[in-house]
This record gives sequence, structure tokens and C-alpha cells, in this order.
Amino acid sequence: MEVLDPPRVRRWARLAADALGKARAEIDALNVFPVADGDTGTNLHLTMLSAAEAVEALPDDVDAAVVWQTLAYGALVGARGNSGVIVSQALRGLAEVLKDQADLRAGLGRAAFLAREAVARPVEGTVLSVLAAVARAVQDERGGPAEVARRAAVAARAALRHTPEQLDVLARSGVVDAGGAGLAIILDALVAAVTDSYSERYDVPAPTSRVSPMTEVGAGYEVMYLLDADDSAVAGLRAELDAMGDSLVVVGGEGLWNVHVHVDEAGPAIEAGLRAGRPHRIRITYLAERTHRGDAGRGVVAVAAGEGIAALFEQCGAVVVRRTPGTRPALPELLAAIRRAGGEVAVLPNDEGSRSVAAAAAQIAREDGVVVSVLPTRATVQGLAALAVHDPLRRFDDDVVAMTDAAGHTRHGHLAIADREAVTSAGVCRPGDVLGLIDGDVSVIGRALDDVAALVVDRMVAGGGELVTLVTGADAPEGLADRLAGHLRGARPDLDLVVYDGEQGGYPLLIGVE
Repeated sequence: MEVLDPPRVRRWARLAADALGKARAEIDALNVFPVADGDTGTNLHLTMLSAAEAVEALPDDVDAAVVWQTLAYGALVGARGNSGVIVSQALRGLAEVLKDQADLRAGLGRAAFLAREAVARPVEGTVLSVLAAVARAVQDERGGPAEVARRAAVAARAALRHTPEQLDVLARSGVVDAGGAGLAIILDALVAAVTDSYSERYDVPAPTSRVSPMTEVGAGYEVMYLLDADDSAVAGLRAELDAMGDSLVVVGGEGLWNVHVHVDEAGPAIEAGLRAGRPHRIRITYLAERTHRGDAGRGVVAVAAGEGIAALFEQCGAVVVRRTPGTRPALPELLAAIRRAGGEVAVLPNDEGSRSVAAAAAQIAREDGVVVSVLPTRATVQGLAALAVHDPLRRFDDDVVAMTDAAGHTRHGHLAIADREAVTSAGVCRPGDVLGLIDGDVSVIGRALDDVAALVVDRMVAGGGELVTLVTGADAPEGLADRLAGHLRGARPDLDLVVYDGEQGGYPLLIGVE
């Protein structure tokens, strides 16, 4: 099997997007060049998320060439910000080589070359320097793709540490390059994908001094757009835009281009695109001041993995985004829900895997003027607890605090059926075993759903609580909730109990204690 076959390309894209989603705020804190607008981590996350969603939408039986070309296309159309556009071009370089041959060394070399060629005035100490160091390092590696990926990741970390020596503004601010930090995480994910390993950890070097906020002086506008144009028209466009401003990056090819530039006036940059071809998806950001006007009204968006759960959230007034258990919600669907919900929106992801998609959708909505807060709800029962205290008459910030507090004081558990033998925190489980999880960790292993459910609830309420919420799934045996309610009435008659039919797949029972 090829080490970089289509399933591993998909896995790499998803691992990279998820890791960047978790590291987003820390990378944003490093962002001082070319302007300190604090969004490099967010932009890289959105870029890789677009690439991941593009390849995940493909049929399982497509060949490597289609997967690599789709990865590059997804990154191109979803690229955001200076670093995101550069990384999308690096992915294009990889795709040009790896769609035809399994030569990761050559692919990384092509990635570094195309990325540097796309930047009108390359600056050392940026993601371009990190890419160049990676390309040099892997040329001497004589091992297979896994060894090349490891060498690339190590070289990226080493080059990242040297970026303050190459760019004075980094040294003065006590940071490494934000784009380079994101690239290092992407390459760490590549190692995980090709070696079938995975780690929840990621490494973002913290600032060694306080980063000064960007001032208005010379900030101007960031202009970005996709451009349908003949390749022959792009050289003239580059020259025209280079004379107008800085941070110019034009990437793409074969009739579709992504244009990024910082200019004093946005209009002439768009007019230049009109002369070259057809600009669309135009985004203009005033770099010195980001304001959020927002439409009237306040709303809540909730992600739900079962029809019964969805109905519960809808009855409480939430705009619901449905997802299939084990999957993430689609970014466009979640973004549309936020826009429908109002000018001030609280988002309840209700699942660890959905949080990064929610954060990405929130960032895009904020650019449209919507005030959005993504609450840290990791389970359905936490979302229900948060929605129960939602008060649209409160100030938005106060409402978010109250909802977050309610979710944070709700312990969550669930039952699942093991589909394979595995080592867990509660011991070894075998196929068919009932697993009882509390706050994401396996706490009980047994053979009978009723017995495991009773043990899980007993352990959860032992730490205190006044209300127990049970949400039964589509595969829950008849009477499970009634039998568990009887157990609770005998053991803890002081507790209040609420039972819902959630109809969720995969989990026979969800449990909340608050």
C-alpha cells in the first residue's frame, strides 16, 4: 500500500485541520507580521478545514490523482489571509508531484518553490523560510515517505526557532513566525497520517513578551478574491497590484486564482482584478479596526445528533444543525444557521469534534458583522443545561457567562458498545462489552446495559448533584430509562430526574448530572 494513498491524504487533512483548530488562539497570539491583526491561526485553520471537507466529500473509490487535486482545490478556494494563501500554494506543489508519483521529497521541494514564487516580495523569517528549510532537509533523506515526513517535521520546528533571527519584528515582539508555527503543526499531522499514529498534543511556542496591538498607521485594507482569468493575464495583474500595496500573494493556476494584497484603497485592487478576469468571493477587511454591527435579535444554534435531541433543542427556540453520530456538521450548514439565528448568537457544538467547525463558522460570521460566541459544550446534556438558562433579555455577554457556567457544572456520561478489543482506562474491553464513560473516559466495563448504567449514574451522583438527565438512544432496550429511574428513586430519592427520547444512534444512553 502506498504510504500516501487516498485514505491517508484524507486523514492528514482532517488531522491538520483539527490540530490547527485547537491551536488557533495560540497561533493568533504570535501574529505580528505582516500586520499584527491576530488571525493567522484562524486563517490557517479555515484553509485546512476547506481542504479537508473537499476531500472528505469525494467517493471512497477515487484515485490518488483526484484526491490530491481536490485537496489543492479545496485549500485554494478556502484560503484566507496571507499565510493561508501561501499554504494553499504549498499544497498545490505537493499535489502536482504526488498525484502521479509517491515522491514526498520532490513534493516538498515543489511546495517550497511554488509558495515562494507566489509571493511578490518574499521576506525571510516567515513561513517561506520554514518551507525552504524543510525542502533542503528532506533532499538528504534516503528513507521512505514516513522517514521523509519525520525529517520534514523536525526541520520545520528547527527553522521555526530561527525565525526571530531572520525577521526583526519577531525578535522585538518575542515571538516566532505565526505562519511557520501553523506549518509545523500541519507537518506533524502528516507524520501522524503516514505512520498511523496520533497525539492530542501540539506545540506552539509561547510569546516571550507582550505582543503590541496593531495601530492604525499605514494599516489600510486587506483585499482578497478568487479570480477566473487566463494564466496569461496574471503577470500583468501581479505587477499592477505590486505597485499599489504590499503582502501580495497570487496563487492558483489553470484559470482559477486566489489573490491577496494589502492596499491603502480597496477599490483600485478590485478594478485591477476586473481588468484581468472575473473576481468573485471578494473580501475586504479594514486592518486597523474590525467592527461588528450585527443584525437585530439574538439566537442560539445547537448541533444535534438525533431527531429527538433536535426536537428538544428546537422546542427551546434553538436553530438546529443536524449531524449523523460519528461525523461533524458541515461548515456551510453551520454558518447558514448562525446567520439565520440573529445578530448575537451563542453556538452549542455539543461534541468535541464539532467545536473546531463551530469556531470556523463563527469566525466567518463575525466578518459579516455577527457577534458570535462558541460555548464549550462537549456533550448533548451540557447543551441542554446551557439552553435551559438562556435568557434573551439579558446582555449577551452575561447570557453567555450564565450558559457557560450551567454547561460547566454538568457532568456528562454515556453508554457505548465496544466493537473491538482495546485497552481502556477501566481495563481491557472486548467486542460486545458495554462501556460506561464519564466525562469522556471509560469508567465501567460490563455485559449488561442496565448494570453498567446504574454503576455510571451512581458514580456520577456520588460527587454531588441535584438533577439527573437521561437521554435514551435509538438502540436503547425498552424500559431501560424506567428501570434506571427506579434504581435512582431507591438509592437517591432526593434527586430530580428528567428523561428524554433522543433517538440518537451509537449511544444507547446519555447521562447528565447537574
